Amino acid sequence: MPVMKFANVLLETNPRALAFPTLYYKADAPVVFDDESGAWLIDGAGVCDFTTYFNALSVQKLSKYTTATDFTLHIEIKGAAATVSQTKAYPLSSKSEVVESSSVSVPAGDTWTSVDIPLDVDKNLVLAGFQIATRGPIHLRNGYYMLSLSTEPRTIDLAVATTTFKKEAYITRNIELVKNEILGSDEDIAKHFTMHVVDNGRTLDATALSDEHVHVYPNDNVGGAGGFARGMIAAMEQPVPATNVLLMDDDVEVSPESLKRTYKLLQILKPEYYEAFISGAMLSYEEIQDQWEDTGFIDPAVGNCRPAKPPLCLTNFPDVIYNEVFKLPDEVKDAKQYAAWWYCCIPVSMIKRNGLPLPFFVRYDDVEYGIRSHPILITMNGLGIWHSNFHIRYNSAVERYQTVRNGMIAQCTTGIAPDLDVLVKQMRKDMYLELKKFNYADAELVLKGFEDFLRGPSFISQPVAQERFMSANKEKERMYSFDEVTEQAKEYGIDDLDLYAITRQDIDIDHPRSLTDRLVDFATCNFQRTVFKRDGEGYSVIPNTGWAYPAGKIRHEHILIVIDWYNQKAAIRVKDIARYDRIVKRYKRDVAYLRKHEARLKREYAEARPSMTSVEYWKNYLKID
Repeated sequence: MPVMKFANVLLETNPRALAFPTLYYKADAPVVFDDESGAWLIDGAGVCDFTTYFNALSVQKLSKYTTATDFTLHIEIKGAAATVSQTKAYPLSSKSEVVESSSVSVPAGDTWTSVDIPLDVDKNLVLAGFQIATRGPIHLRNGYYMLSLSTEPRTIDLAVATTTFKKEAYITRNIELVKNEILGSDEDIAKHFTMHVVDNGRTLDATALSDEHVHVYPNDNVGGAGGFARGMIAAMEQPVPATNVLLMDDDVEVSPESLKRTYKLLQILKPEYYEAFISGAMLSYEEIQDQWEDTGFIDPAVGNCRPAKPPLCLTNFPDVIYNEVFKLPDEVKDAKQYAAWWYCCIPVSMIKRNGLPLPFFVRYDDVEYGIRSHPILITMNGLGIWHSNFHIRYNSAVERYQTVRNGMIAQCTTGIAPDLDVLVKQMRKDMYLELKKFNYADAELVLKGFEDFLRGPSFISQPVAQERFMSANKEKERMYSFDEVTEQAKEYGIDDLDLYAITRQDIDIDHPRSLTDRLVDFATCNFQRTVFKRDGEGYSVIPNTGWAYPAGKIRHEHILIVIDWYNQKAAIRVKDIARYDRIVKRYKRDVAYLRKHEARLKREYAEARPSMTSVEYWKNYLKID
């Protein structure tokens, strides 16, 4: 029976691991790397439990998706007397449980002792792990989980495709990591791994960074969609064509162990899962232990993207279990799911069958592709990246222009929502939300995205994506430094504004509204509609994020001070009823056009999709031979 070393017991010395060690272990004594011995040291008596996000073995999922039949822990220790025991976790476990019958006692000594424990697994077991109880300091090394397989591992050639735009520090660090920890390792993956870096900003030294297994391509700025399309093409056309392409964002941190586990998981999948997408989670770059998303779905009621799972804290043991056993609830179980491209591994066979991305530049490229492909999605603890939180990098050019345009195109090409009206209603809601907050610039971006959708596929199929996105970035609400906004406020008679004294509570708090208040706000759109028009007086401070709606604070006001506290930026919005009227008239004109041409637009977009997702189209678009 073939065997495979599947997952290393992961211990790291980077700032992330040092700040949040309980992602890796929970111990009564310090755990440090001992440079002299080249091994890890548990520096004192106590218990060190490795039943954690990175170091517990996902036995339930491995049993379901792979040819694994048996599981074994291997670890080497020396030092004080110690006992190594298997741990286990079931769906409702609040903490790991020791399997007493598995315990192996290791006497004190100065030589390395190998410990191999066959893991006791049953059908309900979610995670298997281990703990070490020591009577004093011990060293440990070379820990890993072995799998016995029913068939030989299949040959996988894994390519990573990443797109970057002027984020040199992130991408060069990830290239170095790949070269040192993947290609420089003595593991099988080193012989079957290629990295394709598409440099949309043309700021990298392609010659210096490229080698036999890492290829950097200076590229026009074609956004994430175009960059990933080029990466997919390169992976399919490399000397030994890739079997699977892992799409990964540039501005992320990734553990090399995640890449290694992904590769090995692909090798041992059961045939019915060969064409599954492996989806890695997005953990917070700022709050290392927090998981924001690993897969998403389209909310059928509003047509918006939603994380499948609630936010989880992965240093919390019950959340680690929840992460493994989660299933979409009944009310959305038929929703259309997707895996985001911050870490998504796609079989090349699926790319050949379903084509390349649509030319969206950014936003909805991964959503549309996932729904178009309709794959099985596999997630697993320990697979993922660290990425900046969405609220920190809110960009209305993306959230208002790109999301509206691309969502409607995706509906016509692929059918991501129940019908187009769902997306039109959400667009209207977003536009009026911005209008209520006097954010006329971003309300106009909503209509700009809608109108570019109305132009039809002949427009979007041309290389206009960068120009339209850059235009949206110029037209969005501009944010200024606190000092600049303080001076601007004086022009409106606000002399007491001290942005440096404002707290997050001041920004985020809202005022209560009565039912009558709510009805009035709905009818008047913050007193900008027809007979309800009123200039208002005074000012309020609110957050800048588009989805925020501090309704109680903004009513009756004439000026709103919006604050991006994380980036220390702000802006002033002034009620402008005449501009409100122009935007509403424009919206009504656009919707009337849609109703007249809706059938034609749906037909044209659907007919254009095969061409716009072909290799021939993208090679011409990208200007490559």
